[in-house]
Order: sequence, then C-alpha cells, then structure tokens
Amino acid sequence: MNKTFQKSKVTTISSAHFIHDIFSSFLAPLLPLIIEKLNLNLSMVAFLDIVRRIPALFNPLLGLMAEKTNVKYFVILTPMVTAISMSLIGLAPSYFILVLLLFISGISSALFHIPSPTMIKQASGKETGRGMSYFMVGGELARTLGPILITASVSWWGIENSYRLMPIGIVASIVLFFKFRNFTTHIKAKKIEKGDVKSLLKEHKNFFTFLSLFVLFNATLKSALSLYLPVYLVNNGASLWYAGIALSVLQFFGVVGVFFSGRYSDKFGRYKILLLSSLGSVALMGLFLYTQSIIFLGILGLFVFAPSPVLMALVQDTDSAMPTFMHSVYMGINFGLGSLVVLGIGYLGDNLGLNETFVICNVLGFGTFFVTLFMLKPILRK
Repeated sequence: MNKTFQKSKVTTISSAHFIHDIFSSFLAPLLPLIIEKLNLNLSMVAFLDIVRRIPALFNPLLGLMAEKTNVKYFVILTPMVTAISMSLIGLAPSYFILVLLLFISGISSALFHIPSPTMIKQASGKETGRGMSYFMVGGELARTLGPILITASVSWWGIENSYRLMPIGIVASIVLFFKFRNFTTHIKAKKIEKGDVKSLLKEHKNFFTFLSLFVLFNATLKSALSLYLPVYLVNNGASLWYAGIALSVLQFFGVVGVFFSGRYSDKFGRYKILLLSSLGSVALMGLFLYTQSIIFLGILGLFVFAPSPVLMALVQDTDSAMPTFMHSVYMGINFGLGSLVVLGIGYLGDNLGLNETFVICNVLGFGTFFVTLFMLKPILRK
C-alpha cells in the first residue's frame, strides 16, 4: 500500500462528492415552498427526510456488496441519478411522487457514500484525517452552494422549472466516467467467510456504541439546522432569499470546519478535536438562538460539522480487514439515528413550535461532550 498522500486521487473523489451532494442539498431550501404548495405539516416534512435515509438501513448489505465489486462505478453513476431525481422535486404534483423521488435519491446517495471514503483512505496513505477533510469539504461546499443555486433557479424560473438544472449532473457523470475509467485503488475483491461479519461486529462493539451515542446527540443539532433552518427563519419573518443565504453561510463555515478538523485530528488527536467541536457547537447554537445573528450562525458551522471527518477517520483507524463494510455500518448508524432525530424534531415542531424545539435540540447536543469524555479514551487506549 502506498503510504504517501496522493492529492490528485483524493481531490478527484472529493470533487465527485461535491457534484453529487450539490443536488442532495436542494430539499431544505425548497421546503417553505413545498409546504405551501402541498399543504404539509412538519411531521410530513420529517418523513420526507426519513424517506431519503431509508436506504441507509441496508448500508451493511451494500457495504458487503461493495467489498466484492468495482466500487468506482457507484461514484461515476450516482451524481446523474441524484441530479435527475432531486431536480424533479419542484415538479412533483403530489406528496406520493415527492416521496418516490426522494427515495430514489436516497438509494443513489447510499451507493455513493459507502465506497468513496474507503477509496479516500487508500489514496491518503498515513494522513487519513487529511484525506477525510478533503472529502468532507466537497460535501459541505456542495451544501453551501446548493441552496444558492436552487434559490436562484426558483427566482429565475419558478419552482416547477428546477428540472433545468438536471443536465449539470448528467454531464458530470459523463466527465467522471472518462476521469475514473482508468482509476485504480488498492481495494481488492475478497471472499467474505462465514462468521467474518459477526466477529467484526463483536470485536468493535464498544466502538460502535460510542459512535451511535455521539451521532444521536450530534444529530439533534445538525438535523435541526440542515433541514429545518430555512423553515425556522421564514416562520420568524425572514424572506426565502435570506433563509437560503443563511443556510449557505452555515454550510460555508462548515466547509472550513471539516477542512481543518480532520487535519488537526491527525496532529492533535481525534479525542481533543471531538471535545472541542462538542463544546463549541452547544455554545454557538445557544448564542444564535438568543441573538438570531447570522454571525453566530456562521461560527456555529465551524463546530457543528467538524466531527464528520474525525469520526470517519476513527472508523478507518480501526484498520479492519473489511474497511468498506466498517464504513457502511457507520453510515447505517449515522443515517438511521439521524432519521429518528428528524422525525422527533418534526413532531416537537408541530406540537411545541420550532423555536422551543431548537432550544431542546441545543440542550440535547451537550450529550456529545459527555459521550466523548467518558467513552472514547478507553477505546483509543486499546
């Protein structure tokens, strides 16, 4: 295995992440208009995001499949599939069609996100955290530009003409085919022996328990902001443009956060970076809710998204013989628990109001600090 950081390979995969996720980010900015068009409540909105996450329940199975197949074709094709499905949501004439389109995009997203981090690890050599930062920058930058792109599209053409953005994803997959067709990694198809999966899960039981608890508490902040922020701001008197810009500001600073968190976790340790991001997220969320200042919202982005590349690096640090499967389990945990949190936020938002619900999410977010403080160090010592 090459132990040097192969920047060209890492940036290629990270660029594919950017292209894919720019379309995945369309739902949140469009929610105020979709709610009005289809007369939805927040619980129905929560189910929309859950539908996108349902394929993640099958992540371990997809991970086993990816261990045996040429994973680069997932990375090539999924930007096109996601672009087509997400560009059509503005045209959806009914809630059922909207759910169907989001479910297709969820399958595509799962197929992209399972193998790509393993490819990043193989191309990063000894600097796994740095590689994961590059990868997550692609995703967070997409979620920065995506709201601006779809908001501009709606302003120019109307919500039902957002399909005009579709060719971007189609062309991207064509370009990626020529870019990736000779792309090779160290990932080799292997025969999965009976009992390998059970043995691996038993060996890393404490690690996955920590991941589950951290993801659960962190999702109370990330899900509230990533999905409901535009609705929250519009409900408090903001315009759709301001809400879209605010989401982009949050995501832009998220780009900066994930870029440095993975790199610094290589230097200072995963444990310290997770503690810092946990405390910073809770403190800045509280300041944003109290002041409604976009300045605090931006700084919040530095911290709330920072754990992502660190957690992904921790998964790859386990040095398992089945790295893609290990990541698929993490993704299953991430999206599965995130779905429950989204549903809970939607339910509380309908019954208590989003303002009160965001305060509850802020309090629960403090759980990430205690989980890291009391659970991670013993795991790292092993």
